Amino acid sequence: MRPTNTPALRQRRLGAELRKLRERAGLTATGAAARLGVNQGRVSMIETGRSPLSADRVRSLARAYDCGDAALVDALAAMTQRQSHGWWDSYRDHLPVGLIDLAELEYNAAALRVALVIHIPALLQTTDHARALFNEAVPPLRPYEIEHRVSHRVKRQEILYRDSPPPYTAVIHECALHMGYGGAATVRAQLGHLLEMSEMDHVTVRVIPFGKGHFPGTGQSVDYLVGQVPQLDTVQLDTHHGCEFLDAEAQLDKYRIVLDRMEANALKPAQSRDLIHRIARSV
Repeated sequence: MRPTNTPALRQRRLGAELRKLRERAGLTATGAAARLGVNQGRVSMIETGRSPLSADRVRSLARAYDCGDAALVDALAAMTQRQSHGWWDSYRDHLPVGLIDLAELEYNAAALRVALVIHIPALLQTTDHARALFNEAVPPLRPYEIEHRVSHRVKRQEILYRDSPPPYTAVIHECALHMGYGGAATVRAQLGHLLEMSEMDHVTVRVIPFGKGHFPGTGQSVDYLVGQVPQLDTVQLDTHHGCEFLDAEAQLDKYRIVLDRMEANALKPAQSRDLIHRIARSV
């Protein structure tokens, strides 16, 4: 396979995980190259995702690195079989790369957990709500840029409607339900849509009500994308400069705890729906 100078997120993550296996085995890149019978440059290309790999090659690398975790090796091998081009690729010339990577991660996730304080989760937004948000961007977006972002967000939402959708859990602070993006009609439609989505078997919406005590994660939007094995989980954080992706073991542990504690402060799904109903009637 020919090397690439623009590896997809899947390829970059596969390379990063193979680097972790090498490091756990106590091998330097030079030592790994000697064990594999290749030059050090080849090892570097593999670990940066620039050298496409077959499933057999991944398994041989895992053996060379003395990895006995069969589930992890199977998951890494499966990453070589995923489509290298998805619907998100058509947006590469129009959107920041972080949004493209996020769409790919969501598409391949085994489950999704999100927590937000002042926004409705992207996968549960109406088009009018999303458009109102993008109209507030700083610096301002041109009309065609807004439409690219809206259509990209709508395409992301399709994973919740496919035949075997991933389980999706959203923890939302009550604050987000009172934000007036787009005006009263848009807010009512958004809250109604949120209620409809919360009735889907694979979608869980839980609200942290006003008056609840302190909890971690305040003010930060967190997307936790569950991989085929825990080592392949990813955290995505929204920042003022774009998407930030985390996959170090300590970071994953931290955000699992953050999400667990936020859920512990949230109302049960039925109670959350009652609260959303009350707010919607008051708009």
